[in-house]
This record gives sequence, structure tokens and C-alpha cells, in this order.
Amino acid sequence: MRMRFLGSTSEAGACPTLYETDRGTIVVQGLQVTDAEALADLRDVLDGEAAVEVPRELLTVIARRVLTDAGTAPATAFPSSGGTPTATG
Repeated sequence: MRMRFLGSTSEAGACPTLYETDRGTIVVQGLQVTDAEALADLRDVLDGEAAVEVPRELLTVIARRVLTDAGTAPATAFPSSGGTPTATG
């Protein structure tokens, strides 16, 4: 899998950060949620999955940029593979 940097609202390259993959998915880099009460609110967490906290502002900024870059259709850096992504690649 290959990834392209989309953006971050953090200073000096610190997380959280979003990436677009060549599989048509988004990868989130950030601090793992470790609060037991918050984790109890998650549903259907599979082995290998983790919750990562991302500021709403980051999602909004990236969504606007992607939509603006493509007019009204989402832009992608990679052609779609058409396959179903998995956690392990």
C-alpha cells in the first residue's frame, strides 16, 4: 500500500495527520485513545484495530480541500483498486 500526505492541523509534523492510500482509503495517524470509559463506547472492535482521536477541524479542512480540488467530485491521488481494503493490506 502507498500513501500520500493530505494534511495535519498539528505543528512540526506531529499527529494527527491524514493520508490517502492507493486503495481508495484514508489512514489516520494520531494518538491512540486509551481512556477505558471512551473505549467502552466503541462497537465491534476487531483484533488489530485501534481508536485514534482526530480534531473535527482537520476532517473539515481536508474534506473542503479535496472537494475544492476536484470541483464537486472527491479527488484521489491514486486510481481506485476497486478491491475491498483489509486491515493488513
